[in-house]
Amino acid sequence: MIFKQDNSDINVSLSAAHIVLYSGFHFLYIFCQESKKDSWKVISLSESGAGYEKSCQIEEDKGSKERTGRRIIMKKRLFTTLIATVLAAGVLTGCGNQETAQTTGTDDVEIETGDNVEVDLDEEEETEEGTEEGSEEAAVEIKGTITVAASATPHAEILEQAKSFLAEKGWDLEVTVFDDYIQPNLVVESGEFDANYFQHIPYLDSFNEEQGTHLVNVGGIHYEPFGIYPGTESDLANISEGAVIAVPNDPTNEARALLLLQDNGIITLKEGAGLTATINDIESNPNNIEIKELEAAQVARVKDEVAFVVLNGNYALEAGFSVGSDAVAYELSDSEAAKTYVNVVAVKEGNEENEGIKALVEVLKSDDIKSFIADTYDGAVVAFD
Repeated sequence: MIFKQDNSDINVSLSAAHIVLYSGFHFLYIFCQESKKDSWKVISLSESGAGYEKSCQIEEDKGSKERTGRRIIMKKRLFTTLIATVLAAGVLTGCGNQETAQTTGTDDVEIETGDNVEVDLDEEEETEEGTEEGSEEAAVEIKGTITVAASATPHAEILEQAKSFLAEKGWDLEVTVFDDYIQPNLVVESGEFDANYFQHIPYLDSFNEEQGTHLVNVGGIHYEPFGIYPGTESDLANISEGAVIAVPNDPTNEARALLLLQDNGIITLKEGAGLTATINDIESNPNNIEIKELEAAQVARVKDEVAFVVLNGNYALEAGFSVGSDAVAYELSDSEAAKTYVNVVAVKEGNEENEGIKALVEVLKSDDIKSFIADTYDGAVVAFD
């Protein structure tokens, strides 16, 4: 039983309790015996006039702290003579054998009353009804696990943000980070992973053609504007003769880097080279720029050794660059390249309608994730509608 007395809780046991209810005058008397002492406590509630006169006098054994019990809820107008008759005998018998406890004084104890008179005897035990309601609220149907292979930034970070939303739908999302562009596709093709999230459509198509894999796009999530970032030089318009520029060496990203260099007057490509351009398609190079081809993850790591680096968004972020403040040039959001290179969730062909995959894409395209992307990446990552 919990009462408020001088801003402190008093727990009283009904472990050996007897209760007398006298219905005629709407009085409630509770006689209760502490679990560690033999003293009796007398608690009374009375109703008079338009309101309640509430009093609870507790003769408390000095030093008694620990009390236990259970919760009892009684409606004030359901006091019955039958209960009073049955329990009164037990009270009178018990009280006759007890000595009056010595007290240090009594204080008024406030008890809230309304339609129910509630006596809470153990904070650790809840009513059966309350427990059932809590269980219903907490219950979430567990549907399964979704395994996704991803690049560290921003893909894995976005997936981490999606975990809580998927959990609300009953899905456990497991994310494994890869630092290359080969294995994430191979592990999905083999069935080891359900999906991957790291690549754009041109790379996916190229990989399928070269590797004989059967991966398909199930949803575009974001795109990452390619940018030219400073290394040992920062003025692209006055680039030095023979300067070295590092670019990714995979076919689609290299073409994208070369197109961006062309858009900024560094080189000129052969007509029609487009998204399949390689260094062999460079037609004009007035400053004799050396194009250094590196695996995509390595490009940012040589920024202190070359004049400029051309990076896609996730590797720019890992290197500490911001598209908005650090790039000397970058793809505009309405450019064909930006739209072409939207990053997608890919699965093995035949798994497009998997319930977990559909839930994953739905969450990744939600307004919550779009807001996270906009607030987090300073233009280096843009949500795709």
